[in-house]
Amino acid sequence: MNTLKVGGVPEHFNLPIHLCIEEGLFADAGIAVEWVEYAGGTGAMNAALRAGDIDVAIILTEGVVKDIAAGNHSRIIQNYVSSPLIWGVHVADGSNFKTIDDLKDTRPAISRFGSGSHVMAFIQAKELGWESSAINCVVVNNLETAVESLTKGDADYFMWEHFTTKPLVDSGVFRRVSDFPTPWSSFVIAATTDAIKTKKSTLEVFLEVLNNKTVLFKEIPEIEELLAKRYNQKLEDIKVWISKTNWSQSQIETDELENVQVHLKGLNMIDKEQDVNFYLTIN
Repeated sequence: MNTLKVGGVPEHFNLPIHLCIEEGLFADAGIAVEWVEYAGGTGAMNAALRAGDIDVAIILTEGVVKDIAAGNHSRIIQNYVSSPLIWGVHVADGSNFKTIDDLKDTRPAISRFGSGSHVMAFIQAKELGWESSAINCVVVNNLETAVESLTKGDADYFMWEHFTTKPLVDSGVFRRVSDFPTPWSSFVIAATTDAIKTKKSTLEVFLEVLNNKTVLFKEIPEIEELLAKRYNQKLEDIKVWISKTNWSQSQIETDELENVQVHLKGLNMIDKEQDVNFYLTIN
């Protein structure tokens, strides 16, 4: 049986993959899918793709585009979540920051350089007209250490997915001062060029099984209750989240990749804008 190592974050977006594994759907189709979890997010997954530790990553669009432009030998093989990611902008509950404007020239906590939290802090700053050269990032690796960093005052704010961090807001650890949605599809599926060359049929089966699950995901009986229980969410929050979330079964639109590149080039995070096929096909 052919094996795929698939990396992803421990968030509710990836439940369709877990269900395919648990229900034996990949195995029934003749492939073994090994899930590898990355609490460190996009930056950690980009490093794993580069090292060949995983074949596939369910990864933030802007993060993988930036890393492919920087030499990551991976390519986007399909869109995954076509709706925007809603980034909550969080401060420590006891901080003096009250509004998004209070965070100008302050220190964002980021999981690592090249991560989604890093890229989006700069994109948000640009949209707000802030001087990006004044941004001094504090690397915290993951959500757990971000809590510690903000609580101690070692960093000032942290951008992470709205609903994943909502339990921390509800419990009074974080206070959310704003939301910032991505201007493009949130997650794509990227594979190493080695996997694309040597595991082509396995990747095709993986996508076929996953797409069959995601196209009907919202219709699964009691899916909202299952999501709430697994991801420590309030049922009413999950209902809002799932109503805003759409999974894709096709390749990402070229105009979205162009938009990502425009933003990244404007922030000097990529050297130049490429033909979008550079991110989709092996050269």
